[in-house]
Amino acid sequence: MNLKTLILTGGMIMLSAAIFAQGNIKYPKTLKGNVKDTYFGTVVADPYRWLENDTTKEVAEWVADENKVTESYLSAIPFRNSLKQRLTEVINYERIGAPFAKHGKYYFFKNDGLQNQSVFYVKETLHGEPSILLDPNTLSEDGTVALQGIYFSRNGKYLAYTISRSGSDWQEIFVMDLATKKLLKDHIVWAKFTGASWCGNGFYYSAYDKPEDGKEFSNVNENHKIYYHKIGDEQQQDKLFYTNTDYPQRFYTAEVPEDETVMFIFESGANTGNRLFMKDLRKTNAPIIEIASDDKYEYAPMEVIGDTVYFFTNYKAPKYCLMKASIDNPKIKNWTAFVPETENVLNSAGFTNGQMILTYQKDASIHAYVYSADGKLKHEIQLPTLGSAGFNFDKKEKDIFYTFTSFIFPSTIYKYDIINNKSEIFISPKVQFNPTDYVTEQVFYSSKDGTKIPMFLTYKKRIEINSSNPVLLYGYGGFNISLNPSFSAMRIPFLENGGIYAQVNLRGGGEYGEAWHLAGTKMQKQNVFDDFIAAAEYLIAHKYTNKQKIAIVGGSNGGLLVGACVNQRPDLFKVAIPEVGVMDMLRYQKFTIGYNWASDYGTSDDSKEMFDYLYKYSPIHNIKNDGVPYPAILITTADHDDRVVPAHSFKYAATLQAASTGTAPKLIRIDTKAGHGGGKPITKTIEEQADIYSFIMYNLGMKIK
Repeated sequence: MNLKTLILTGGMIMLSAAIFAQGNIKYPKTLKGNVKDTYFGTVVADPYRWLENDTTKEVAEWVADENKVTESYLSAIPFRNSLKQRLTEVINYERIGAPFAKHGKYYFFKNDGLQNQSVFYVKETLHGEPSILLDPNTLSEDGTVALQGIYFSRNGKYLAYTISRSGSDWQEIFVMDLATKKLLKDHIVWAKFTGASWCGNGFYYSAYDKPEDGKEFSNVNENHKIYYHKIGDEQQQDKLFYTNTDYPQRFYTAEVPEDETVMFIFESGANTGNRLFMKDLRKTNAPIIEIASDDKYEYAPMEVIGDTVYFFTNYKAPKYCLMKASIDNPKIKNWTAFVPETENVLNSAGFTNGQMILTYQKDASIHAYVYSADGKLKHEIQLPTLGSAGFNFDKKEKDIFYTFTSFIFPSTIYKYDIINNKSEIFISPKVQFNPTDYVTEQVFYSSKDGTKIPMFLTYKKRIEINSSNPVLLYGYGGFNISLNPSFSAMRIPFLENGGIYAQVNLRGGGEYGEAWHLAGTKMQKQNVFDDFIAAAEYLIAHKYTNKQKIAIVGGSNGGLLVGACVNQRPDLFKVAIPEVGVMDMLRYQKFTIGYNWASDYGTSDDSKEMFDYLYKYSPIHNIKNDGVPYPAILITTADHDDRVVPAHSFKYAATLQAASTGTAPKLIRIDTKAGHGGGKPITKTIEEQADIYSFIMYNLGMKIK
């Protein structure tokens, strides 16, 4: 939309304070329109609606002006360059993924240290010489093409793989001949939220119709479809296998297990779980039947062995369990218990070597166990410490590997002997710092309503707990996603200079099962903000820090968390970093796949009660404008973010800069050729993290060694 159109559709244009200055920063002038919406009798102004049209010349100019101001501020931070150099040093170590066997060969990912994307290798034997199978770094000059998924054909002849460009959720599918390492002519575009599920001489995938030119990264995605692609065909020859025009805003994916006896079809996007359908491939023209319909629950086929299907589910088991059924009687009424629900949350499960390995979450850390093939507990696998473990194994392969990581424990590969219950280090990284200099502790504190919340604290040994330590407080709290311990080299300089990293397991996540998740959704969302605020208050009360030393960080739903908490308690934090955040809670459902978040948030269209609740905490709509000092804020977003469109951050930044919130900086960093975060090249990651940590450390008054 150009400015003439904006005047016609949005009313009078005026400047939001010519050149608005806070402190010594002169922000770009941002035009204000007179756009208003009415929700259940309440009129809500949306003066920066024009910033939603992020492909216009006017928005591009605004983005350039904002980035210029932000760069000017960041470039004046005296230690920015040295911090970037240190971040480059600590990330520059060889990172190798756990190997896995397929068709008699071994495969793994490796990054030499500063490669933009990890490279996919193959070797004939476990200890043989590797060769490159696929190097994503050759797919673009700047490393912005990322490998998303790999899918081997049943006969081991082909590899289908998905890529994304510039961080977008849009995917393309290619097919490689594994013998020659050459690409076939097969090429799929406009795929999304999909893999490649092989069956016969081709595979199933999910895609949308080609979007309108110029609206690829903002328009609502509707009518997800499942296609079948036969090797050698052009995409326009692909057969439409499944669609459901009754539900245009739902997702549909197909999965065919290895023996190709059945096909499963998943429908999701309307609730917290999914519906599940099945087609018996053993029978000609067998119908697709619905086997689980209540989409409040999750149903995931774990394995098909013979005539038995094993399911991973939280149906009548809020902390998840395993169930089983016959292919001939697959409806949920015929499912029987296999591994019952326990007091801890079941995280993953799989068959190997005639046994099973199950992982559980206990107070947000992963514990692993061996079970017999008939579902009986045998023993626990002893992991190095509190942390996270992910297993690589196959029911047909003997070798078992797992990756273990924690806050001060870089990802290490272990080989596991399931017969003797012994683990040995297979690959250990050589990092550019001393992990033994640091310690992690877990604490539990009371939220506003008395609920006990776990929090991990990581810091350098022998620091003084004297109420003056800088703290980076990180949270998420949504969509049943758990924050388990993990390693990030990017945190090291902050920790080296006396900082404390605090990761809190808020309600809304999946750490304690579905009840924990639901306690942070819809009209319980305030619990999440209360949990986060209480974490900061706990750290102050227990003399880890003070209000002038706390930076809060969160991305996506965590960006919403940061924005809401800043509005509710601006006095409690010194710095805030809302990354790619959902900041307009009244309109989020109107872009790309935003409607999919309604199961957690509710929408402004649902009811007056739901509108009132969202309006009360929506970050954009609750920025104070009465001179109350706000923390220093650095907003981050990217031009190809089609998950949480950048308009959220654009409108939030414009509103902040126009408000009277004190003299601390209110800046926005808008990346180019980048998206929601997935697949971001190392060069861009280092640049972004150098800017974020420079902003945090400078505004916390840290002295950099």
